[in-house]
Amino acid sequence: MDLKTATALRRLRLVSAPEAVSFLLLLVCSVLKRTTDFNAVPVMGMVHGVLFILYVIFWADAWNRTKWSLKTAALYFVLSVLPAGGFFAERKLKRAAEDAVIASRARREGKVNA
Repeated sequence: MDLKTATALRRLRLVSAPEAVSFLLLLVCSVLKRTTDFNAVPVMGMVHGVLFILYVIFWADAWNRTKWSLKTAALYFVLSVLPAGGFFAERKLKRAAEDAVIASRARREGKVNA
C-alpha cells in the first residue's frame, strides 16, 4: 500500500467516529427539541452536516485509491448513514490498516511472498 492510499484510509478512519458521535448527538437534540425548550438542532445539524460531507469526500477518495469492490464501497457508505455505523467503519478500517502493516513487515523480512 502506498503512502497516499494509507493517508486516504487514515483520513476516512479519523472522521468516521466523530461523524457517528455527531449523528447520535443530533438525534438526542431532536428529541430534546420536541420534549423541552432546548433547541440545539441548528448547531448540531451544521456540525453533523460538515462531518458527513467530509466523510463522503474521504470515502470517495479512499474508494478511488484502494479500488474497493462496489460491495465494500457500498458497505462503508451505508455505515455512514446509520446512527452508530461510523464506529463500525472506524474499527473495520483500523483492522485493515493493521493487517496491511503486518503484511508489509512480513514481505520486508522475506517471510511471505504476498
